[in-house]
Amino acid sequence: MPARRRVTGWIVATLVTLLLVAIGWVVIRGVGAVTELQNVRNSVTQLHRALDERAFDRAERIAPRIAQHAELAGELSSDPVWRGFEFIPWLGQSFTAIREIAEITANVADTAVRPTVALAPDTDLATVGLSGSRVDVTALSGLAESLDRPASALAGAEARARLIDADGALPPIADAVRETRAVLEDAASTVGALRGAAVLLPGMLGSSEPRTYVIAVQNNAELRSHGGAAAAFIQVSAADGTISVVRAASGLDVPALTEPLELDDAVLALYGDGPGRIPRDMTSVPDFAAAGSLIAQRWQSQFGTAVDGVIAVDIDTMRHVLTATDAVQFDAFTATSDSIMTVLTNDMPQAIPDPAAQDIAFSRAAQAVLGAALSSEEPSSLLAALSDAARDDRIRIWSAHEEEQELFAASSLGGTLPHDDDHDVHVGVLLNDRTGAPLDAYAAATITTAFGVCDGMPATQIRVTWTSAVPEEVAASAVAPEGGAPGDLRTLIAIYGPQGASARGELTTTLDGRPVVQQEIALAPGESGTVTATFTGAGSGDPLTRLHHTPMLEDPEILRADIDCG
Repeated sequence: MPARRRVTGWIVATLVTLLLVAIGWVVIRGVGAVTELQNVRNSVTQLHRALDERAFDRAERIAPRIAQHAELAGELSSDPVWRGFEFIPWLGQSFTAIREIAEITANVADTAVRPTVALAPDTDLATVGLSGSRVDVTALSGLAESLDRPASALAGAEARARLIDADGALPPIADAVRETRAVLEDAASTVGALRGAAVLLPGMLGSSEPRTYVIAVQNNAELRSHGGAAAAFIQVSAADGTISVVRAASGLDVPALTEPLELDDAVLALYGDGPGRIPRDMTSVPDFAAAGSLIAQRWQSQFGTAVDGVIAVDIDTMRHVLTATDAVQFDAFTATSDSIMTVLTNDMPQAIPDPAAQDIAFSRAAQAVLGAALSSEEPSSLLAALSDAARDDRIRIWSAHEEEQELFAASSLGGTLPHDDDHDVHVGVLLNDRTGAPLDAYAAATITTAFGVCDGMPATQIRVTWTSAVPEEVAASAVAPEGGAPGDLRTLIAIYGPQGASARGELTTTLDGRPVVQQEIALAPGESGTVTATFTGAGSGDPLTRLHHTPMLEDPEILRADIDCG
């Protein structure tokens, strides 16, 4: 017996020793992998700086360094011991997450980073030929094919990185995964935008024939599905790469119709016929392809000008643009990137109580910002600002040309409802103001998501809490909504679920196979209200579900909670 105990003791001691060695091994390698991913991020920042400064020799030295750091991170997190730890319950998710993000990063370093850097000496990637109000469309002609492979590789990498559950990993590893994923998303967005510009801009900017576009400028202080009420319109022309302003209009110049333009049943169920009659309401239509077409039809009927495309921007886009230009002046106001939001959502409404006069002033502000953009002497800064606005979901584009529209519809710029597949499930929140006054600048949203099981079925729950903080002095002079008092807010909150899912409780309508639950909330200053929608069945219960929401002046707070099936 003593001998048997000694043997058992030796076996246990040996196993414990091996376990401790293994733990020490993976901890050391894990710290090294996280460090290498941080080195990737730092090197990418240096690469951006080198390309902006057109220091191509330095950029060519940095690109291989990115690949080396990424490959080393992959090597440190892929040996048999590491893979064995991936099977440990709870803890294994951290090991899987770091290995997957390292593998993805190493792959794109070779397939995307190096080829893109190699293009830089022959192509100014920072300006793509932009100078003032003109784009050199010839410089773009050969760029699209060269960017095909890098753009495709980065898009695939971004999609795979989104599937990594960082929330289930330990904090240091979760942070490393999120930071690396953000680098991939930024690179995919930048290179994808460059390729898209190279494909689309020559034709869109009139390389073969002149084009006409309408820019609809949205006021986010009166929310609509795509950002805000279309309070200003600017018609521009493009010929051989040169952009010029033709006409500007406020809401007064494009009055409401007596008979609405054609709307589908879902839009009628959500918003009535207003989006088909009232131009400022046309951006309520959830699919921007339909919204853009409505604006184009209304513009042509009012001014007799056929439109090749519609571009919708908002106040935050103007803020981004002003980071690359001087201050602008309109009427009695001066605005910079730091003050434009306050000027348009507080100072101007207080100084000009009449809503119609506010639209005129808003239109002049939009013209001033566009003029500053078209005369900018910092094209790289301007393009970076527009890229940031697009990344923040602030720009929508619809083209009357089918091939162009197909490309826009496949990107976030198209503003179409997302499509669910085996890898991505989408839900969303659409906010539409019914107050009739620009008071959404004083409102805030909190969106809470929850995933679980209700009545034996996978379920996704979205809760939207809408809070009014309209100041007393603003409320005193505000226009009262129908049935309310001055300063009250009336807001339609629509929540759509996964494609093919069912809504528990009352269903308002369906959008492209998505169940939609909508309620109207009426709030006095200081009050809050909550709308909750629970979806079950197809696509429900997936914690990696992607949430979309109406672009607001201030982004909503996004929270995760436990599901409530009561």
